[in-house]
Amino acid sequence: MNDSLNTATAGRPSGRSAVAVPQLIEQARAGSPRAIARLITLVEEASPLLREVMAALAPHTGHARIVGLTGSPGVGKSTSTSALVTELRKQGQRVAVLAVDPSSPFSGGALLGDRVRMSEHATDPDVYIRSMASRGHLGGLSWATPQALRVLDAAGFDTILVETVGVGQSEVEVAGLADTTLVLLAPGMGDGIQAAKAGILEIGDIYVVNKADRDGAAQVSRDLRGMLNLSAAIAGPPGTVWKRPILKTVAQQGTGVAEVVEAIAEHRAFLVSTGELARRRVRRARVEVEEIALGELRRRWGAVSGSAELDVLAARVATGELDPYTAADELLA
Repeated sequence: MNDSLNTATAGRPSGRSAVAVPQLIEQARAGSPRAIARLITLVEEASPLLREVMAALAPHTGHARIVGLTGSPGVGKSTSTSALVTELRKQGQRVAVLAVDPSSPFSGGALLGDRVRMSEHATDPDVYIRSMASRGHLGGLSWATPQALRVLDAAGFDTILVETVGVGQSEVEVAGLADTTLVLLAPGMGDGIQAAKAGILEIGDIYVVNKADRDGAAQVSRDLRGMLNLSAAIAGPPGTVWKRPILKTVAQQGTGVAEVVEAIAEHRAFLVSTGELARRRVRRARVEVEEIALGELRRRWGAVSGSAELDVLAARVATGELDPYTAADELLA
């Protein structure tokens, strides 16, 4: 079930006819790929209807398992995502993929490279793939990703795979959105452990050394295990911890992918049994609410920054009549 709208045009004024939100929600929950595409496009365009959409979706969310895939360019994220889709479909799961692509410098839309590499799933009605443009957003995701996830969750997908754009060590934002985060590495890319340093090392729940048929895969695994042993384990109830596994795959051949899916299921069970799943989702919602509130404040500030009141306050600060903190308080009031 692939996206029937071209995301390369998302963000442009569309001139579409009026959208009936209740009907779209109903159709999306019934599995209509076109309705899902329309809803995600409303998200990407920051439509005035977005508040209504999110309010209608809220009661239907919280069921999907969200799995993030991150790693440096060239480690095989798209191939691994496609292989995971195949394995999850063998288990009868409905699967959605949000593949965050680099933005086109011309249209601002996604370059759609990931959807090309996942074309083998194009005819499967229980697979939905959406490319989203990063549009310069740091952290490897699109700013619209959290609410697009809500759309897919409400549409009844069992697992949602979020593949980041591939920007290296800054690509840690996915951990805040995912229930389980996979960090992919591969041998033969210079310092094989480089992508797992700093923030990337800290966010992974499962580590996957892809392209394990190449020379150097065993060394990457050993180096990674050594680094993980030096970092703090993920704690559960007293006496229990999540020992982050390091798995080897050859995603292009499907080798080792079943073990990755099994590890995802084990991590899910760990999260549920320890209460960490609920805590992660509260943190996720907290960040989402905060970002929406800050966005509204920035919008309001746009109207204030060129106002006469600001000029008057600035003049009083410049002459020493008022200190800048008091001036800021007056402006906020």
